[in-house]
Parts: sequence; structure tokens; C-alpha cells
Amino acid sequence: MQSKYVIVGGGAGGLELACKLGRKLGPGKVTLVDSRLYHIWKPSLHEVAAGTLDIHAEGLSYQMLAHDNGFTYVYGALEALDAQACTITVSPIETPAGETVLPARTIGYASLVLAVGSTSNYFGVPGAAEHTISLNGTEDAERFRLTLLKLLAKAATEKAGQGVDIVIIGGGATGVELAAELREASGVYAAYGFGDLKPLRDVRITIIEGAPRILAPLPERVSAAAAGLLAERGVRVLTDTRVTLIDADQVTVQKGDVYPSDIVVWAAGIKAPDLLKNLGLPTVKGGQLDVTGELVVKGFPDIYALGDCALCIGADGKPVPPRAQAAHQQADYLLDALLRRERGQPPLGKPYAYRDYGSLVSFGQQTSVGSLMGSLQGRNWFVEGFFARMMYASLHLMHHQAIMGTLRTGVLALARFLIKRSTPMVKLH
Repeated sequence: MQSKYVIVGGGAGGLELACKLGRKLGPGKVTLVDSRLYHIWKPSLHEVAAGTLDIHAEGLSYQMLAHDNGFTYVYGALEALDAQACTITVSPIETPAGETVLPARTIGYASLVLAVGSTSNYFGVPGAAEHTISLNGTEDAERFRLTLLKLLAKAATEKAGQGVDIVIIGGGATGVELAAELREASGVYAAYGFGDLKPLRDVRITIIEGAPRILAPLPERVSAAAAGLLAERGVRVLTDTRVTLIDADQVTVQKGDVYPSDIVVWAAGIKAPDLLKNLGLPTVKGGQLDVTGELVVKGFPDIYALGDCALCIGADGKPVPPRAQAAHQQADYLLDALLRRERGQPPLGKPYAYRDYGSLVSFGQQTSVGSLMGSLQGRNWFVEGFFARMMYASLHLMHHQAIMGTLRTGVLALARFLIKRSTPMVKLH
């Protein structure tokens, strides 16, 4: 198989680039490779885990997106790269019984874009890989949801005080959003599924954060507001606390304290996929691909990288942060660069420049908090409440519009959001 532009990774940045480039160039020129069959906006995974968002209703089929946007979809994971021959190898697809559904395939390219995202960084903590769940993909979120359902069903039939202990390691956006969503969902579970469950008593949620405060990269006012909202919801937050050991039923911290756990979520850090070290491309200490300001992998003019898997140094000399808005911006930058290349025009002549528009953190279906970057002297504007929640939802709508190319999708998604807010619902099956 041969394709002029091959994009590996259907996350926020890779999929947006494939859709926009496919709509511009038409069928036959753009190929997207991904190991999953459907796409879901990664910041929504905490809702999938809590059961407040159905992946079957929210997930978008890559095959459908390929049909609607004019690109070719190849199902499978990147297995190998031959940069000299300009080819990649896509791994075979097998059934759980080991039957081959699709064999290994080779795809030739003129330009290759690597957008393979990131995976969990356990920092060498014993037991972390074996006894925790990380929300890296839909299968992780669904595994957490099903495990939680079984634990809640058991807790609802046991005597008072047994309950479920949920420990979330990491007080960044993922950990905080999951805790808030779980607290809101536990009340709905009690009302609609497990009548004998007392949410505050029987669903005990603890966040363990090594930094002096949660949401450490965000302004202190946002962190303080988040801590207050979590306290109101009965979520215990431990800061300046480092985890040293994770067992099947407890978490041990550096101070020697032990916290019981029925289910543990790891949200304490990310790293580049180990596969990148085996592709013959330059990587940095953290395993990310070493790219120029134009997002070109150094020494390989036909290979680009964007998002979490690429280390791009900004004009301020600092690495571009691994955030969804950075991947979105980089996708738009590469879209312009590749279209110019397609038309035989000279390069853009200026490097990618990251622009921070602020951050928003969801606290269930009713509220959010965050900071927005103003255009005057880089000021932060603190936002909270329903207005912030609507702005958080708009980010999701903008992503849908980018990959669908129509305002109609955004309007329908907004309608679903408003209906969801007025109707408490969790997935009980």
C-alpha cells in the first residue's frame, strides 16, 4: 500500500490533521493508522470511567470519519519504521483466541506524521503497573467502570462501613476531574441502582499528590478553588505525600502511612511510548522524539511528530507542554506546512509557536473552574461555575467541529450536553 501522507495515531492532534488534510486533498492521498476502531476525546475518559458517559454513544468510528473526510483508515498499531525505504509496518490484528483477522501490512509514504501520544510513567514505584488502572484509552476507562460497578454492588449488600475505597494517585487535572465525577456519579448510582448505598459513607475517595498542592501547574487560585470543591464533596486530598508501594489492597506512602484501596487509579505522570526508541529516530532523555521548531524529526526531513510524543522547544526555551491544546495547534501548523508542500510552495518560514489559552477543570456536570489567558500582558482570568462549565463543554464541541467539518455536529453535541445536565444518568450495564 502507498499513501502520500501517512499519520500514525488518531488522538486529538493526529485525527484533526487527518480529517482536515483529507477534506482538502480528497480520497487516496491521506492515511490514518490507529490501533483502535473508534475515537473518543481523551479529556472525556474520566466521565467514561465514572459511567456518566457511554463510549458507544460518544465514540466516533474511524471508518465513518474516513468516509466523511476523504482519508483512508488502517486498523493496527505501528510496529516498525524503515526511514530509508519510506515505509512503516502495521501490526497484525488477532482475535482473543489468536486467530489472525488482518496480517501485518506495509505502507509506503512520502511524508509521515507520528502522533502516538503518551503512556503512563510509574517512576519505578513497586506495584504501580500491576495494581493500578491508568486512563490512557477507552479500554482502561471501561475496565475501571466495570470494576467499580462490581465493587458498588458488593458494598450495597454488605453491612454498613464496608464500602469501597478508591485511591487516585496524582492531583493533576485527570485525578481531580475523576474524583469529582465519581462523587457525583456515586449519588446517582445510589438513587437509581443501589438503593442501600450511602455515597459519602460507602464510597470513600482519596487523592494522593506529591506536590504541595493539587493542580500544581495552574494558578494558585484555581488550585485553592478546586481543593474547596473537593472538600465540599467529601473527597480526601493528601498533598506533599509520595507513594512508595502499591499492593493489591493498600497504598503505602513515604511517611509510612497505609491507605486501604479496592481500586487504584494512576494519574501521576506520562511518558512517551517505548516503541519510539526502536524506530531509529532521535529521542531525548524522556523518550520523546527530538523535533525542530517546524515539528520535523531532526535528521529526517520527511518525518514529522506532534503532541505528547514530540519534544518541541518553544521560543522561550521551554518544552511545549503535553496538553490537548498544544496538539490541536500543532495539527493546524502541520496542515499549513503539508498543504504548502503539496502545492510546491516554499516552507512557512517560521517555527511553531505555542500559545497558552488557559486551563479548565471539570467538576461534574454542574460546574468547572479554571483560568483563561488574557491578551493584555498575559494576565490570568479566574472563571468558575456554570459559565466555566459551558466553556469546558465548548472545547469538546470545537474538537468535534474540527474532525467533522461542520457546525451541525457542534449544535447536536451542545444539545446532548444540555440534556445530560438536566437528567442525572449513569451507565449501569
